[in-house]
Amino acid sequence: MDKLGLVESFADFKDTKNIDRVTMMSIMEEVFRSIILKKYGTDENIDFIINTDRGDLEIWRRRIIVDDEDMEDDNVEIPFSEAKRIEPDFEIGEEVSEQLFMEDFGRRAILAVRQNLQSRVSDLEKEGIYKKYKDRVGEIVVGEVYQTWKKETLILDDEGNELLLPKTQQIPSDFFKKGETVRSVIYKVEMKNGQPSITLSRTAPTFLERLFELEVPEVFDGLITIKKIVRAPGERAKVAVESYDDRIDPVGACVGMKGSRIHGIVRELKNENIDVINYTNNNQLLVQRALSPAKITSIKLDEETKRAEVFLRPDQVSLAIGKGGYNIKLAGLLTGYEIDVFRDNEVDIDDVDLDEFGDEIDGWIIDEFKKIGLDTARSVLDLSVKELVDRTDLEEETIVEVMNILKSEFE
Repeated sequence: MDKLGLVESFADFKDTKNIDRVTMMSIMEEVFRSIILKKYGTDENIDFIINTDRGDLEIWRRRIIVDDEDMEDDNVEIPFSEAKRIEPDFEIGEEVSEQLFMEDFGRRAILAVRQNLQSRVSDLEKEGIYKKYKDRVGEIVVGEVYQTWKKETLILDDEGNELLLPKTQQIPSDFFKKGETVRSVIYKVEMKNGQPSITLSRTAPTFLERLFELEVPEVFDGLITIKKIVRAPGERAKVAVESYDDRIDPVGACVGMKGSRIHGIVRELKNENIDVINYTNNNQLLVQRALSPAKITSIKLDEETKRAEVFLRPDQVSLAIGKGGYNIKLAGLLTGYEIDVFRDNEVDIDDVDLDEFGDEIDGWIIDEFKKIGLDTARSVLDLSVKELVDRTDLEEETIVEVMNILKSEFE
């Protein structure tokens, strides 16, 4: 079979596609059997000798020696006169083995073998990619950006396999250049029209969980358990953690000294704010922690409707809701409660932080009040206009306007 160069012609293909020599030989045997069946009608008297060390395949046909006049089927029988030319000592009834060469099958058969081999190896490669990634769903993979389109980005792994990162699975601020290295999680693996399709994600909660495992040894070792993760990709995420070892502070371990551990995760997620909270079976306390950094005055839970009425000081309401409403939305997803926020009436008449008036009063004006130690509405209203003019660099007209805004809050 060496003359055919079939093994050699597929050597590079085999190495590129990571198909071992034994598998390659078995594929070749199957393909050759189909050619033999087509030509001779049977393969029962055909022997294949495979030398995996050399990458060689030999085909031998066995035929029984019969008298020339008794010949009926030359596929399984050989006339005595012909057998004697092979070996003079042969006798009728003995078995003769002859090696078959591809030249015996004709040019068309050679082309058919090559096409079948390519097709079989290609199918095997696709199946291998599918099986490889099917077992790795949920794992982090590092790949190189090959091409970016409007709806998706094509990424190649270290073996050159194609992976897809759809736009819907990208963080809104993600921007990739060709050749750039990208980290993501294997999100979905399926076969589409006989082709393996591997979908990646950078927005799935699993991606954040795997990043914690990489950055926090206690999470990787199982000393800290991540109970639940909810995300608004690129904006905010909340992670509930728990440790069965009383000596370990799960939140402190995840954040690290001066935020050293969580900073790497935040950078990977394009500055996504990450709140790490202690998980608890006490639903009331869980809701309270989930609304962090807001400080809650009181909570009323309705277990039947899964609603939570949360009462806060006026200066804490905006913190509870968060920028774009992400904080309260994620807190609801994390706890499983529909959260309604109310200002606590008893506290409402007390005082309000000046920062709460950021929409009505310019920031630089608020900063002028803060410079003289006035950071709440009451602290400003307790002074006269004249005192404020003397102590700040603000015009009287500006101070009067600010005081009217503050008074309207309490009215």
